[in-house]
Amino acid sequence: MAPRSLGSLIASLSALAAAPAAAEALANQLFGAHALPSLATPEVFGFYARGCAHGLVALPETGPTWQAMRLSRNRNWGHPETIAYLQDLSREAVRIGWRGLYIGDISQPRGGPMTSGHASHQLGLDADIWMLPPPRLNLTRAERENISSISVRTEDQRSVNANWTPAHHALLRAAASDPRVDRVFVSAAVKIEMCRTATAADTPWLQRIRPVAGHNYHFHVRLRCPADSRECETQTPTVAELSDGGNGCDDTLIWWVTDYLDPPPQTEPVEPPPRRRHPREFTLADLPQQCTNVVQAP
Repeated sequence: MAPRSLGSLIASLSALAAAPAAAEALANQLFGAHALPSLATPEVFGFYARGCAHGLVALPETGPTWQAMRLSRNRNWGHPETIAYLQDLSREAVRIGWRGLYIGDISQPRGGPMTSGHASHQLGLDADIWMLPPPRLNLTRAERENISSISVRTEDQRSVNANWTPAHHALLRAAASDPRVDRVFVSAAVKIEMCRTATAADTPWLQRIRPVAGHNYHFHVRLRCPADSRECETQTPTVAELSDGGNGCDDTLIWWVTDYLDPPPQTEPVEPPPRRRHPREFTLADLPQQCTNVVQAP
């Protein structure tokens, strides 16, 4: 075997010395330090709240029917299917009557746990879409940092407010009807309002609209695992299982505006569940093994 150069030997020893430190470093700091994706073929690894991705691509900052918001976060990266989906949905928004879409966080360039905010958005398969109909699509970078979306929910969290329009309903229907979508997260008040006019024919898409606290300024689209990613973990239970085959307009929905907001008194002491670690506390050891390659790849 040919002798190795002194420089090569030093580099190898440095890599070995750094490996334990990298394994113990917080994963969100390692992934958040990357300004660009890996050069590998697109593929996602793990779960939406515990994973990473090779070969993500950027949603262009501005397009004919969209603008990416909060550009300073560098979170406009997604799997190619996600980027194509968002562009398709923005064109559908124009047909509905909006100028297009303001699109919030998708993912970091290599996915992984984020340095702030979301627990999910780690695979390039999640995207936040603002409830604000764009007044224009030529916002400057500075304007995109300062403009705010609008809430479509009342302060008591029980119903939609005057900002909610039929166009919001139509947009969410279009978002959830796409076969690439696994589920769409909205405020419970939004789901309740959509259920108010639901018919049996709406079940296939309406069951994908799922109530989650905090989604009143934006809705959160989650795509299915793409065919190119065998190590992607599908979310369970499925939306069909969660809604028992129906559209989700049942007592489990009403819970969000009854017991969730006003928990019934406990007759006996209840031991709190064990604390779950937030993804911002993960190290590389907590993520799929492939994520070490993703974060270290060129």
